[in-house]
Amino acid sequence: MRVKQFTAAAILAIAIGSAATAQQTALPAGTPTPSAVAHPALWPKLALKRQRDPKIEARVAALLKRMSIEDKVGQLLQVDIASITPADLEIYKLGSVLNGGNSAPNNDEFAPASEWLALFDRFYDASMKRSDGRPAIPLIWGTDAVHGDNNIVGATLFPHNIGLGAMRDPALIRKIGAATAAETAATGIDWSFAPTVAVVQDDRWGRTYESYSEDPAIVESYAGAMVEGIQGTIGGDFMRPGHVISSIKHFLGDGGTGGRDQGDTRVSEETLRDIHAAGYRSGLVAGALTVMPSFSSWNGTKMTGNKSLLTGVLKDRLGFDGFTIGDWNAHGQVPGCTNEDCAAAINAGLDMFMYSGKGWKQLYDNTLREAKAGIIPAARLDDAVSRILRVKLLAGSFEAGRPSTRPFAGKFDVLGAPEHRAIARQAVRESLVLLKNNGGLLPLKAGSNILVAGPGADDIGMQSGGWSITWQGTGVTNANFPNGQSIYSGIAEATKAAGGTVTLSIDGSYNAKPDAAIVVFGETPYAEFTGDRPTLEFSPEDKSALALLKRFKAAGVPVVAVFLSGRPLWVNPELNAADAFVAAFLPGTEGGGVADVLLADKNGAPRADFHGTLSFSWPKRLDQFVLNKRDPGYDPLFPIGYGLTYAKPAVVPVLDETRPKLSVSDQNALFVRGRIAAGARLDVAGAVQQTRIDRAAQEDSLHFAFTGAGSTAIEQARPIDVTRESNGQLSLVIDYRVTSAPVGTVSLGMASAKAATVPITGALKTKTGEWQQLAVPLRCFADGGVDMAQVVKPLTLESTGALGLDISTVRIASAPPGPVSCGVK
Repeated sequence: MRVKQFTAAAILAIAIGSAATAQQTALPAGTPTPSAVAHPALWPKLALKRQRDPKIEARVAALLKRMSIEDKVGQLLQVDIASITPADLEIYKLGSVLNGGNSAPNNDEFAPASEWLALFDRFYDASMKRSDGRPAIPLIWGTDAVHGDNNIVGATLFPHNIGLGAMRDPALIRKIGAATAAETAATGIDWSFAPTVAVVQDDRWGRTYESYSEDPAIVESYAGAMVEGIQGTIGGDFMRPGHVISSIKHFLGDGGTGGRDQGDTRVSEETLRDIHAAGYRSGLVAGALTVMPSFSSWNGTKMTGNKSLLTGVLKDRLGFDGFTIGDWNAHGQVPGCTNEDCAAAINAGLDMFMYSGKGWKQLYDNTLREAKAGIIPAARLDDAVSRILRVKLLAGSFEAGRPSTRPFAGKFDVLGAPEHRAIARQAVRESLVLLKNNGGLLPLKAGSNILVAGPGADDIGMQSGGWSITWQGTGVTNANFPNGQSIYSGIAEATKAAGGTVTLSIDGSYNAKPDAAIVVFGETPYAEFTGDRPTLEFSPEDKSALALLKRFKAAGVPVVAVFLSGRPLWVNPELNAADAFVAAFLPGTEGGGVADVLLADKNGAPRADFHGTLSFSWPKRLDQFVLNKRDPGYDPLFPIGYGLTYAKPAVVPVLDETRPKLSVSDQNALFVRGRIAAGARLDVAGAVQQTRIDRAAQEDSLHFAFTGAGSTAIEQARPIDVTRESNGQLSLVIDYRVTSAPVGTVSLGMASAKAATVPITGALKTKTGEWQQLAVPLRCFADGGVDMAQVVKPLTLESTGALGLDISTVRIASAPPGPVSCGVK
């Protein structure tokens, strides 16, 4: 099984996680610990466009009066479709389901849209079955439609938010939101977890591309427009057919965690308000019906448990009367809570849990017990349920009927519709930022012989990034984007139309010297966890793209670099090696939009001029992690707002390529290059011997020779916390080679005070003598009783008989799409 390995940038900090977090968030010596208690009076009162409707409120009150306490508690739960069946909803009347990043009908992430609609019908039908006289409350389905209806094969995928921020075009944002809502509604799904309004301050964060800008003003100008696109406009088409519920996320300060996912934003309340709350100032005014609290903390307190912000600021001061929806098991990180028990989050102001795992019935039972005992006060329970009912009534859920009967449902020709693709192509054109065009190389002349090279040239998945059919955006091919166009395909189409010729050569080889080369390269897809990185240096270990650029330059071939990335990165060597350099960010499925600005028409004029300007400052050095225009000592290579055009050219001089020495470790790895991670040791017991062997380098792997029953384990000096990795559906991944097939049974495990194992005997019998990979989801160990916050043995390997096994790497990584079972066998 192939997996996408974390780079060193992932900062999982398996061996030294708590120390790494402390180092990133530590305050200068002598600084008082900042408060995590907000003061609502310091926050503005918003002039909300939507006011409460007395008729809606009367219906809420009437429904609430007829509901039992069991019904009410059920509304507080949203469960991942991988953890629940429609039959469950005939008994448990839950408020919502969702499809997590790797969840899909029949566990098939490439399932056609019709399967999504059919599954929602089954969930909905079960939720509406009642024979006890109490009200039937319709279920709603939430999905991460963050740059289009990106879970569905054939949908239009727009540029990720970082590219949209470069457009400075709120009107186009509104159109993108409306198109996304329409395509989401075609599958029957009625709730989108968008927009993300993080104001990212440290670009090492793996979710930087989900942010419109480091500048709160840009984020504020977009959030309301996107909400109106998704939900419709108050007083106009609000929540009419083709619109879905929106969710502004992640409240609050998710962009200030020092580049670490689910980290701690240590700032003053004024900074939290003025910088990080920008998107809420417009998004709430536009009528956003739900808000998602952040995994992260503010000054050491988890947002999901911060009553002063969730209740005092968001609800009481800002006037939000929709409901708050938790992030993926985030309530389990609140002190005193577990994934299956967290009254504290509800009492703080969380209205609906988002849960994934086998224990959702435990969460229901515990919440019901706490509601009956008054641990969750009746008034708080009724408030949460009232908010959920209000949103469902405003969204028309009670009148909408079965998902497949709704006006847009089943109109699958809406997916990738020509008018939506045209909007996406315009967004691509407007989002591209021209960083360099020395010698006026661009636009390339009509009739030219153009070579297109690089790993991203003909890869729709790479140009789309994370959250593109699969959570991490990995494991996809161009065939999975039937309505998309690669960058090469768009260039070929435009070049041939202008009378030129074009050749695709990923490695850059050619027989006849081209007039110009376009090299498309950059970051490979990632989402949270895997996207965190320790510096802003692009690909410090893989210099193949740089070598390709230099090879063209040495051969006298003018070269255009098209850089795909989810954030600004230090690319001074690549900038120096290219004549022209375009920051394309993650443009989505409309690769033709790139050709629109790179190529001239038959008359030699640009087909379209560049429009985009940077919404994030571009680093001059790879260690400029915090680089925002309001910061002291602001010294970027290219400032926010920079962007060349054909009408206003400029020359970029040769740039400094000096790299400062930084200490970056393989923090994602438990065992790498023949060495156990710091703070851990390898134990062997029984009839097993360990020796060092060579794989790619001298003694970079270990050989284990079992002559009978024996075991080996990686044991930590102190317990490590892999809760967030487990919540994030990550896996324990081993690179191994069987040298002698197992005679007995073999199991792989993990341990806290309690151990859990999975059988892997069958996997070890498939091939002998070949290096392979094995991935076991961390949730398998969590479900087996391992306390993921107190792991003392992140790996145990036991055999009851003879076995020869080589191991080169043990790490935590994201598994590819497709069925994954805890019973590896």
